[in-house]
Amino acid sequence: MIEPYGGALQDLLVTPERAAQIHADSLDWPSWDLSYRQVGALELLLTGALSPLTGYMCRADYESVCSSMRLAGGVLWPLPVTLDLPEEIACQLQPGQMLALRDPEGFMLAALHVEEVWQPDLVAEANAVSGGEEPGWAAAARLSPRGHGWYVGGGVEGVTLPPHHDFTDLRRTPAELREHFASKGCERIIAFQTAAPLHQATHDVLTHAVRKYAAALLISPIEGVAGPGDLGHFTNGRCHRAVWPRFQALEAICAMVPSFGSTGGLRLTLLQAIVARNQGCTHFLERGGFFHADVDSRELVDRYFQELGVTLVSYPPVDYREELSTFPEVAAELARSYPARHEQGLAIFFTGLSGAGKSTVASVLVSLFLEQGERPVTLLDGDLVRKYLSSELGFSKEDRDTNIRRIGFVASEITKNGGIAVCAPIAPYDAVRKEVRELIAPRAGFILVHISTPLSECELRDRKGLYAKARAGVIQGFTGISDPYEEPEDAEITLDTTDLSPLEAAREVLEYLTEEGYIKLA
Repeated sequence: MIEPYGGALQDLLVTPERAAQIHADSLDWPSWDLSYRQVGALELLLTGALSPLTGYMCRADYESVCSSMRLAGGVLWPLPVTLDLPEEIACQLQPGQMLALRDPEGFMLAALHVEEVWQPDLVAEANAVSGGEEPGWAAAARLSPRGHGWYVGGGVEGVTLPPHHDFTDLRRTPAELREHFASKGCERIIAFQTAAPLHQATHDVLTHAVRKYAAALLISPIEGVAGPGDLGHFTNGRCHRAVWPRFQALEAICAMVPSFGSTGGLRLTLLQAIVARNQGCTHFLERGGFFHADVDSRELVDRYFQELGVTLVSYPPVDYREELSTFPEVAAELARSYPARHEQGLAIFFTGLSGAGKSTVASVLVSLFLEQGERPVTLLDGDLVRKYLSSELGFSKEDRDTNIRRIGFVASEITKNGGIAVCAPIAPYDAVRKEVRELIAPRAGFILVHISTPLSECELRDRKGLYAKARAGVIQGFTGISDPYEEPEDAEITLDTTDLSPLEAAREVLEYLTEEGYIKLA
């Protein structure tokens, strides 16, 4: 077993007495609720997985890492470790202040000694970290999803580790892993970190490496970052647990590692190798594919790993046909999490002008689904949602977006449990419609239906006289008259109900869903 990177494991958790003092003092401090992505990075810091770092990088270290993959003092370090904050929080902070770091539920995790606050050039950072392989704006978006534009650096005191209530048997800190390997007398340990389930080909590669190097094995499923509902995280954990008996012939242990929340390539591979060394590993298995445009030779890669003190065990990527040869227990878990389309939840999201026919067609479609009786169906009609869920909201753009987000949230809860949500609001703005799609689509089907009935026809159908009042100026901010309707360019179905009956329109939707495999008609 090898010593930690930098010579000592920097466990940042304080004593219970100091933790109690921090809790008491923090009542007067500014506070920040970390995102799930940020919680993962903090956990790596607190456990010493990112030793020798003792907090978030200040500007000198950050800029040096971006430009030369080294801390300002010269130590090899591949990726920035920073805390990003919104401007309204960052501009309140001054060097010497303390900032309370809390999880998304508001529980205190750590105290940050603020040393420096600055506004980085995220495009330059992304170009540097990505090796210039993609435009800076695209790399920045991928590097820091939902990130903020200001950084704060400083030392961290850990009050407690983030709580984990899932896969508790797979949670081990670097110190606990080192103790485990020491108790087993392990001299060589191969680390393998993966965000994917273990298939037959991967098992064969790992078995061969362990026997070749006469080593123990640490398999680290990389934890998801999307929060409690991250389907990929739970599926991956269950797959590893299901297949673990197949590794019992080896000296092997499985321990989850928080996501690094960063771009891939050589830099990420080197950071993973640092974490592996801090866990006690002497070898790092990488199955090819991490070379970047800024890496000219395998000699350079080997030199980096030699400096890290970790032996790189590199295998070429396995042929995809071999990768598809999976274990039956893994296949069963994948089938549970990713069922066929006709077994998944489904959201059908209607959008269109008032009077276009959304609610009527949606009601007919719900009746057809209920007649079929395969899955539970819920209608989220725009007027009913306004009455029971959003009665306090007005019709400003902000309030309209809030209303659509609420509909999207309810629909996501319905669909992730296998139900069908039929939504029929006006939803005039494209950006918030896309938000709803992004919320639902990772776990269920999402079909946007644009009822494109022209404004002139909608006015003819105006049973409530709303259009007339809007044209007379009695109603302000009315969609299609004094407020814009942004026609979707990403709708799966477009229907003009001028010459279509509600039943004909609903059947067209049903036909599309059948063709795409979302439903099976008896």
